[in-house]
Amino acid sequence: MDRRQTIPAHLRLTLQDFLDRFPNDDACLEFLKEKRYPNGVAHCEKCGVVRKHHRVTGRPAYACDSCGSMISPMAGTIFEHSSTSLRKWFYAMYLMGSTRCGISAKQIQRETGVTYKTAWRMFRQIRSLLSEPDMQLEGTTVEMDETYVGGRRHRKYQARRGRPSPNDPSKTCVVGAVERKGRVFACVADDATKATFHGVARERILPESVIFTDEHHSYTGLKEMGYTHQRIQHSQGVYVLGNVHTNTIEGFWSLVKRGIAGVYHNVSRKYLQTYLDEYSFRYNRRDQGNLIFTSILERVCERAV
Repeated sequence: MDRRQTIPAHLRLTLQDFLDRFPNDDACLEFLKEKRYPNGVAHCEKCGVVRKHHRVTGRPAYACDSCGSMISPMAGTIFEHSSTSLRKWFYAMYLMGSTRCGISAKQIQRETGVTYKTAWRMFRQIRSLLSEPDMQLEGTTVEMDETYVGGRRHRKYQARRGRPSPNDPSKTCVVGAVERKGRVFACVADDATKATFHGVARERILPESVIFTDEHHSYTGLKEMGYTHQRIQHSQGVYVLGNVHTNTIEGFWSLVKRGIAGVYHNVSRKYLQTYLDEYSFRYNRRDQGNLIFTSILERVCERAV
């Protein structure tokens, strides 16, 4: 076993580092202010020009130094109208970015003292920031695969080769694609038909890329769409043939399923996409060490309305 620290020094953000950097709500608010309004300079709607703003004592707001009109760095963010401490929000983001398998709302409830309802809402709000709807995979070699997420499979819906039946109500179809040594995209699919899979490929994978899949019939026709399509015959017990395999995307599925089963235990179809966004966000930034937390904070400011 390798007992050495695996995260390079410049990518580490330990719990003590977090506590030193954000000791209270004021420090968190100041961080947000600098991200959204560097040096406190922002547009004043009342004056109609850009002016310096100063912190208002006792309030999470900054006032224009000319007219006194106030702005809040939390306005338009997931923190707006929340009575929960800003530092607890930051801590929840830190934990979400520091784990590989995810962290439950119950754990946040135990560590921060908020109610379970509040903890669950916090995580749902944070996950809403992690989607990447415009992502397009740019690697020249892409693996594509589908999996099924849900409860225990009903015997009456058991199909050959272990694939769940499309009629199995306990399972939700998920399709994904991953660049080898690159990024991943995963989404909930309405079904496992050729139209659905081809639509994902057309939207997410660059033309003329090499796509590796298994022998599922819904991948037939990718070659006619301009892709170089190579298959691995899992039904014949073949899982790697030269560079033809789908082990990368299957490794991601394993991470998602083990996380859901071990941490969340059960995820409904209604919220499954947000959990896929969470796992994809961390996977796509796995080379950032503990600094994934700062990437989540940047999303807060980017998505502010």
